[in-house]
Amino acid sequence: MSPAKDRAAAELFADLYPGLAGWCRRLVDDDGTAHDIASEAFTRLWSRWTAVEEPRGFLYVTAANLVRDHWRKLDRERRAVRRAGTEAALAQQRADGTAGTETSVSVRLMVQSLPERLRTVVLLYYFADLPVREIALLTRRKEGTVKADLHAAREFLRAGLAGLGGRLDHAH
Repeated sequence: MSPAKDRAAAELFADLYPGLAGWCRRLVDDDGTAHDIASEAFTRLWSRWTAVEEPRGFLYVTAANLVRDHWRKLDRERRAVRRAGTEAALAQQRADGTAGTETSVSVRLMVQSLPERLRTVVLLYYFADLPVREIALLTRRKEGTVKADLHAAREFLRAGLAGLGGRLDHAH
């Protein structure tokens, strides 16, 4: 990259990395994993630096996909531990922090269970605080479709969240 592009990249990193890493932290509940995901999102951005028109959106969509992959890995690990059924494996799972009953874990699991088209808009809207208009641009959908997907996701999650005392607000 040229010195000007290097400077722009450094400024973008300084501006966006803390928020992206914090967002990932809330989703994966682990500092190290959150920083790994945020760093990987930036690495993927740098590899496409000249072709990406909306770096912030690219970073959050990329991170959302990486979080999804992380959740899938955790789910595979949990299933393997259940199959093994040994006390040692269960103790290790607890020590790793992957077996929690906290509300945040339950909410993450419910969001994870959504179909991908709904999960993506939920992650971007509720967890990344992106407006409907920006989500529509990033996902190449109409704003009305994004709002409909948010509504469908809220209906799907409402029953589960009611038991947790959670609340999802309507799309703006």
